[in-house]
Amino acid sequence: APYPAVSRRFAISPADACRAFFAVCKALADNLGHLFELRTDSERVVVGFGFSSLPNCFGVLGFTRFKIDDSLLGENGALIVQALVDSEGRFLDVSAGWPSTMKPEIFLRESKLYREVEQSKELLNGPSYNLSEGCLIPQYILGDSCFPLLPWLLTPYNRVNEEDSFGSAERAFNCVHGNAMELVGDAFGRLRARWRLLAASRKWKQECVEHLPFVVVACCLLHNFVVKFNEAMPDEGVSKWCVEKEKEKEEELPAFDGVGDESAVRVRDALALHLSRLS
Repeated sequence: APYPAVSRRFAISPADACRAFFAVCKALADNLGHLFELRTDSERVVVGFGFSSLPNCFGVLGFTRFKIDDSLLGENGALIVQALVDSEGRFLDVSAGWPSTMKPEIFLRESKLYREVEQSKELLNGPSYNLSEGCLIPQYILGDSCFPLLPWLLTPYNRVNEEDSFGSAERAFNCVHGNAMELVGDAFGRLRARWRLLAASRKWKQECVEHLPFVVVACCLLHNFVVKFNEAMPDEGVSKWCVEKEKEKEEELPAFDGVGDESAVRVRDALALHLSRLS
């Protein structure tokens, strides 16, 4: 409902209704973080991806953008939200509020997820998975091609204008990886379809931009809650159409053009060979 309608219902001014809304979103973000279950229910996450022949996978990392009316970021300025999702479309980690002028590898390295993997070693530090080929696969997540290839972040094979040069293992990996990446698009599509405040067509006013990260995180947490309890999307037929339309509006970020980590290349090659043999 618009703020004037909320203000009438609670007998407060529209400005107070707006402030109250943002305060509630911040409270949700501050107090319901346990609904991001990467740190509390990782076993469930790994089992879910195991059904997709992805052993030891802890999620899929992608992004979406929210348009903002900010002259400093240009006509198509936006804030980027990086998110990790599981096989059920629940959000496991959300990092919101990065300017669209920033390269993906930079906001990745500035995120809490990166710090907890690379610096504090709190995440993805468990035992490796022994493939039938005798190769050990460490705990990892799958990432969009705009991110760098790291031992714990496996991105797709990317050879511009050389598609025919892909071997069967590379094709098998990219196919499974592409299917997994759709989980991120579906999750954001459902998020936007359920919470119309986050619709892709909406452009946020500059004075509200500082609140956007709290609103996004609050909506992601509530999304997890309704998914956990199997609550259907309202008017499923219309909602499915809305999800598809929201996904269509997403723009891709340029692929990472740096050099991948050598150990990550070996891990990806081993997993690709494993997937090709399964197919």
